Amino acid sequence: MALARSNAFTPSPLTISPHLAPRLSRLSVAQYDRMIENGTIGESDDVELIDGFLIVKTGRGRPHVQAGRMGLAALLRIVPQGWHVAKADPIVASDWSKPEPDLAIVRGGIADYAERDVTGRDLGLVVEIADSSLAVDRDVMGRLYASGGIPVYWIVNLVDGLVEVYSDPDAGSGYRSRIDHRRGDSIPITLDGRDVGRAAVDDLLPAGESL
Repeated sequence: MALARSNAFTPSPLTISPHLAPRLSRLSVAQYDRMIENGTIGESDDVELIDGFLIVKTGRGRPHVQAGRMGLAALLRIVPQGWHVAKADPIVASDWSKPEPDLAIVRGGIADYAERDVTGRDLGLVVEIADSSLAVDRDVMGRLYASGGIPVYWIVNLVDGLVEVYSDPDAGSGYRSRIDHRRGDSIPITLDGRDVGRAAVDDLLPAGESL
């Protein structure tokens, strides 16, 4: 997840008057979905709903794209029957947020979600790949995923060349545990309390990272 990519027209930096802040209107997930269904929001808008606000996603450079491919391949080798790996698919994290994490391990098969959204209780792990979005992924997204009850959250940190693993979510304070894993390490993956495998950090970071 990341914030801000310019289109044909780039608005000036947003400054909200304290007089207007109490009057801001937030979108619910239900309202957001209706706007997508009726075409008000199209695929070319490239936005996601975070805390009731439409957030423009950043472009993905080559290291980000490569890390996404590597992470997908690594998780596909590990995830057992009864789970699947999603890439940049929307999840309902709350009534006000429908982010699109770079990767996620989702309970069940793809067909199980033909008629409903993936929610926090369906997830074993979410992964964000962070370069310019690192501060947002740590603060905003970490709090959001913890409040949704998602048990484990990884940040593939391309800036520092490591993987940050967050666990023990608390709805009010975010994740209470963080462990950093560096090249040469491997990260255990636990689903429903069962260890299903380990992912090597070297299989998640493109060659030459950190940035």
